[in-house]
Amino acid sequence: MHLVPAERAHRNTIDDHRVCDAIAGIGEPTRVAGWARRFGLLSEPGRLTLLLAVHAAGPISVTDLAIATGMSDTSVSQALRVLRTAGAVEAHRDGRVIRYRLSDPQVHDLLHRLSPCPATTSH
Repeated sequence: MHLVPAERAHRNTIDDHRVCDAIAGIGEPTRVAGWARRFGLLSEPGRLTLLLAVHAAGPISVTDLAIATGMSDTSVSQALRVLRTAGAVEAHRDGRVIRYRLSDPQVHDLLHRLSPCPATTSH
């Protein structure tokens, strides 16, 4: 029971190795908090919809995201501000247009598991 913190070492276990495996699987508290924040971002349908759209088509503008998702430009901008503050997306200026793309590799990997990007088409 080498992974059990001292304040819990007095408790009786049923399977010592399973307790250690569980503690190792949980990992560092900061890592858990980071994933909880990511899942919080994904828990709101509008943000998840935007992330899926950016994942599939990024870099993409607010106007194009609004058309693709059926959301208003204002709603898209507000949600993107939250996603940008959280580090999930980043904005890049392309002349007068600002385009968004994913910036968090873990979010990218998670979205890819939810919905692999289709082959891109040339227009």
